[in-house]
Amino acid sequence: MRAAATTEPGRLRILGAVLAALVVAFGAVTAYEVADRASAADDVVSRSQPLSADAADIYRSLADADTAAAGGFLAGAREPAGVRDRYEEDITTASRLIVKAAANTDGSSPSARDITTLNEYLPRYTGLVERARAANRQGLPLGGAYLRYANQQMSTRLLPAAERLYEAETARLGRDDRDARRWPVLSLAAGVVALAALLWAQRRTYLRTNRVFNHGLLAATAASVVVLLWLAAGHTLARTELHEARSHGQDSLEVLNEARINSLKARANENLTLVARGAVLTADGRSDKYETDYGTGMGRLVGALAEARRLADDGAGSAPVADAARRVAEWQERHKDARATDDGGDYEGALAKVIGAKGSTGESFDEVDAALDKALAHEQGEFTRAAEDGRGALSGLPAGAAALAVLGAAGAIMGINRRLSEYR
Repeated sequence: MRAAATTEPGRLRILGAVLAALVVAFGAVTAYEVADRASAADDVVSRSQPLSADAADIYRSLADADTAAAGGFLAGAREPAGVRDRYEEDITTASRLIVKAAANTDGSSPSARDITTLNEYLPRYTGLVERARAANRQGLPLGGAYLRYANQQMSTRLLPAAERLYEAETARLGRDDRDARRWPVLSLAAGVVALAALLWAQRRTYLRTNRVFNHGLLAATAASVVVLLWLAAGHTLARTELHEARSHGQDSLEVLNEARINSLKARANENLTLVARGAVLTADGRSDKYETDYGTGMGRLVGALAEARRLADDGAGSAPVADAARRVAEWQERHKDARATDDGGDYEGALAKVIGAKGSTGESFDEVDAALDKALAHEQGEFTRAAEDGRGALSGLPAGAAALAVLGAAGAIMGINRRLSEYR
């Protein structure tokens, strides 16, 4: 190398090798980093976000099944077919999604333990519900005790495990999102270094030969500029779209899922207030536990709806949230009326105001749930659109960077060889 550097042809050969290596390194680093970002963006769209949504659906299905079980019990020995079908559908959905979550979870992770808990306690819960139904059909008061115990299993075992699973999958979504949006610093630095070296080489050639252009080096420079601009523009667009998916999609989905969960909890506690008839008290022994939990759930529901309305970025997203808020206010008023009726000694009248077909709190709950389902569908669509656009902004870049790097390296070598030919 020292001997070669003493002559101009030797220096040119060294320069050509260095330029080719820099351009190839730029392309290789770009292909590697962008492929990593594209893989993370693909995980956001096709893996972590769907799994987070599935975990939320597991929680919703379990909570809704508990609500349907209590509602069917209140209806008496002849449980409405629609309520029974709703319960069965919720249990089937939860079971199917638990199996799907297990197939996509590492066996040694905390999520795997939560899935094991769900698999262990779900059959116990359904068995207790069936015992409660059997006793209720026979008019035995023991049915209420079985149902309260089933609700205890749901609230202390199943729902906490489902909530932890949802939090774990949402955290994984956050990590994938951050990985996809990380700037490819090494690629950008390598591109700047390669471009600077090519410009310096062309200036050196101009100063020594008075030739303005070297076609090979010019082609290598053009290829490097294209890759660098493609990298900066593509990743900027991907970051923008993924940020849009996060801020206007996933954040709203998390709040809306929280609202729906609290709505289901409130409805289950409202039903259980009538099932227990004051038999279950708070820890201090002063208040009805289920009525107290109903108030807590409704307070959280109202707060979540206010936050969801703030996050909604268009009319299609804010309208169903506003409708849900109106239905919640109506629900609260109907609940007060039902409680006043029950406290006045008219249990049958209170029952009609809670599970009746018209003008009941059950009707209000169904309207709230339908509005939240509509809002969730809209926000899910917003997330999917933006996340897919972000993923699409990176497609083709790894292969394109590698191909252009090869062309750029070939151009650099050809350009230097052109100068070397003048010495022969």
